[in-house]
Amino acid sequence: MDFNRKTKETDISLSLELYGSGNASVETGVGFFDHMITLLAVHAGFDIELKTVGDLHVDMHHTVEDTGIVLGSAISKLLGDKKGINRYGSFFVPMDEALGFCSLDFSGRPYLVLDCPLKAEKVGDFDSQMLVEFLRAFSQNAGLTLHLKLLYGDNDHHKVEALFKALGHAIKEAVSKSGTDTVLSSKGSLE
Repeated sequence: MDFNRKTKETDISLSLELYGSGNASVETGVGFFDHMITLLAVHAGFDIELKTVGDLHVDMHHTVEDTGIVLGSAISKLLGDKKGINRYGSFFVPMDEALGFCSLDFSGRPYLVLDCPLKAEKVGDFDSQMLVEFLRAFSQNAGLTLHLKLLYGDNDHHKVEALFKALGHAIKEAVSKSGTDTVLSSKGSLE
């Protein structure tokens, strides 16, 4: 399915299939961020084509945050009423010396808890403070309760990569078909 969002700060086009094979083409103008979105798609099993043109001459904030908005909104729309999905997902990922964990719930109640201290101001060309901005925008627009924790690690690249891979696997688990045609909620709805 195709999604587009254009503002005075960004122009984003996204093609997304939740149940794909991990094919990814990502271009945001921020190399490390492209790498993270690509591996998120690979580990979640998404097929994704993403192009974000943003006001990088200002800084990367709008590019990163707006990409989170569009990706989260697209997932929310594709999941619809969430009938027939597992809803929850959790996963640990080791990345060399780093160990990352993600637990999430497509509850319709967005909330982010992020515990990942980074040492450097940048990871590659990516401003470290943008990690929380992307994840917050993503979780809010996906209607996702999202907990990410770095248990330990030294290298900032490995830390962030472990979390994105864990996020991908947890999403894959949560959106997997449960074998029923109901919503996994005692209320009967995740609205």
